[in-house]
Amino acid sequence: MDLDRLFQRVFGDAEPEHWGTGWISGTLSVFLGVLGLAAVACLIWPQLLTSPDVRALLPLTWVRASIEVLIGLAFLFGLTSSLLRRRKVLGFTGMGLALAAGALGGGHVGVPSEVPTATAYLGLDWFLLNLALLALLFAPLERLWPLRPQGVFRAGWTTDGVYFLVSHLLVQGTTLLTLMPATVIFAWAVDPGVQEFVRSMPFVLQCLACAVIADIVQYTVHRLFHRLRWLWPFHAVHHSSRNMDWLAGSRLHIVDVIVTRGLTFVPLFLLGFEAAPLYTYLVFVSLHAVFIHANVAWHFPRWFEAVLVTPRYHHWHHALEAEARDRNFAVHFPWIDRLFGSWHAPAGRWPTAYGLADEVVPEGYLAQFVYPIRK
Repeated sequence: MDLDRLFQRVFGDAEPEHWGTGWISGTLSVFLGVLGLAAVACLIWPQLLTSPDVRALLPLTWVRASIEVLIGLAFLFGLTSSLLRRRKVLGFTGMGLALAAGALGGGHVGVPSEVPTATAYLGLDWFLLNLALLALLFAPLERLWPLRPQGVFRAGWTTDGVYFLVSHLLVQGTTLLTLMPATVIFAWAVDPGVQEFVRSMPFVLQCLACAVIADIVQYTVHRLFHRLRWLWPFHAVHHSSRNMDWLAGSRLHIVDVIVTRGLTFVPLFLLGFEAAPLYTYLVFVSLHAVFIHANVAWHFPRWFEAVLVTPRYHHWHHALEAEARDRNFAVHFPWIDRLFGSWHAPAGRWPTAYGLADEVVPEGYLAQFVYPIRK
């Protein structure tokens, strides 16, 4: 089933989408309504739907208040949209989601003082936090400074949305598989003396070392995915998107994710960085990896582009042009590409198109999941 067409059939119309037409308020209403309803589900089934690590960090009073705000805003935005827009589907859907969340108890759902840890669980709370943060940060930026006027719901956005959903829901499994190479296979290589020296370094230096070491490993693994024929189909899934925006970076095959992250974590584990700089790096890479795929027409000084990967630099890695094929493998630091002869960033130019020139990857999460295996 083509989810893009389904959503277009349900919510699409020929009415304008600029400010004052009810489209923005209607879209916000549906978005906030989904967040609110899913958050209520997390309160009802915390053992099944939430991650123990995330639960421990979020004060319950803050969570309850946030849910009530989400439900209230979803209803108000939906009402606004239904008053402004001739077609009422967006507004009515948002209000319906808000009413459903409220009927289930809203932020007042009773939660046990101690939630037992389940053997297996879904990270719905982790998904909601990331979706709220990234969508509310990058969607407005792409609307205010768009590189291409493709809109939020461009072709293929539902496929990328499913990738975003699945990667966060299955956080328990992916985390275990990602940590396995370091904590099981290479555990014998831990040197307490080396780790003590690394932990004695200043916080900023540890953060920088994490980022540089991780990017050198990512560069190597990334280049192997492009070079080796049996690995390329897994990575081709990521390059199959013909539109670039903050959600496009989520289109990653699970094998690509586990191999890249698993091998990247090995040196970080062996060197024994302290938790604070390691988590700082993880936050940085989470935001930066989304930013470099974003549909924003931001121009940075040449010296800055030589130091840190920008959207223009990484867009060339996804470019359809032959001149850009197998270039710009670095995720954070372009100078790594310069060192190994894979740098490509023509001054002032952006790619004209994205995707694969001589390969057709099917649309849809399940079709793309089996595509590399069938290849």
